[in-house]
Amino acid sequence: MGTEQERFMEEAIRLALRNVETGNGGPFGAVIVKDGRIVASGVNEVTKKSDPTAHAEVQAIRAACRTLGTFQLSDCDLYTSCEPCPMCIGAIYWARPRAVYFACTKEEAAAIAFDDQFIYEELAKPLEGRRLPMTRITPNEYRAPFDAWAEAVDKIEY
Repeated sequence: MGTEQERFMEEAIRLALRNVETGNGGPFGAVIVKDGRIVASGVNEVTKKSDPTAHAEVQAIRAACRTLGTFQLSDCDLYTSCEPCPMCIGAIYWARPRAVYFACTKEEAAAIAFDDQFIYEELAKPLEGRRLPMTRITPNEYRAPFDAWAEAVDKIEY
């Protein structure tokens, strides 16, 4: 019998394996733990849902936030079957869990054709050097939403 952390990781891995075996999506699973119990889980459902953001970690974060009624998971830990991709890392930072634990590395994922290295490389380039064109357009009132936010007194900051 393993440690509590190993059991949570084993559950994330079990979800990932089951996801492959049932043909629902990629080999990725994640669980969110609070106070020693799993409060949410997620699996990769990119192809099933036709949603490129439906990665296991994002799915688990969405489910945990719904379950807990919050947009921050600061008292939770995330266990995932693989080192998170750049998109998931962003979502994880916004969710603010206490810690992230993973099993497979991004190099192991790349070896089975889940290679995100190009995204890391693209993010390091200036906008004009990226292969996906990103062009700034600034109509007259382009800052109005930001100005309204800055002046709002009843906002919930995050």
